[in-house]
Amino acid sequence: MATVLLIRHGRTYANEQGVLAGTADGTLLDETGIAQASAVGLGLRSLKPSAIISSPLERTMQTASLIVEELVKADSQLFSIVQEPKLIECNYGDWTGKQLSDLSKEELWRAVQDHPSSVTFPGAMGESLASMQSRAVSAIRHWNDVLGPEAVYIAVSHGDVIKSIISDALGTHLDHFQRITIDPGSVSVIRYSSMRPFVLTTNSDASRIERFVNASKENSSDAPVGGGTS
Repeated sequence: MATVLLIRHGRTYANEQGVLAGTADGTLLDETGIAQASAVGLGLRSLKPSAIISSPLERTMQTASLIVEELVKADSQLFSIVQEPKLIECNYGDWTGKQLSDLSKEELWRAVQDHPSSVTFPGAMGESLASMQSRAVSAIRHWNDVLGPEAVYIAVSHGDVIKSIISDALGTHLDHFQRITIDPGSVSVIRYSSMRPFVLTTNSDASRIERFVNASKENSSDAPVGGGTS
């Protein structure tokens, strides 16, 4: 029953400026983003993650490094951050680097909002949202198998990627993933049992996560009838 803590990178200068950074590297966290990432690490100090994996982009690796800095303060254990290419941001193709306010006027924008499973972003490098979801979910399933059923691990990624993983865990169609909100520096927790995933929390503050992780240690693939007791 591996439990994954999905962490969105902290706020970046691109986020602040309303720019779609996509897979463009060199996008760094701003002061708020640095504080958010450090707060996540502080909130997770009581946990001893089995692994920390991350999208290879600079903003996610920066976030993961700041989390590790805080974890090491509480425990001398050293954590190696493993880059996981399948957790990289969606390749938005020709949309990369453009202002969201300008992109919202594009004809494709409406499909991104209402029918994302149909969308492939323009340009030679443009990726489909369905492909993004497929690779991201396969990465999480892979690490669940590698780390084992008792693992509690961290995966640092991007908003749309995390939304797509949560959508899959909920058993909802990708066309509904825009109903999920994932803020910079937020933590979402999924427990994968032998029968089904359990989405324990989404878009949460790191200080509340220990409760959900402890709840995830219950060795059951069944949902409690009438709701949980904790």
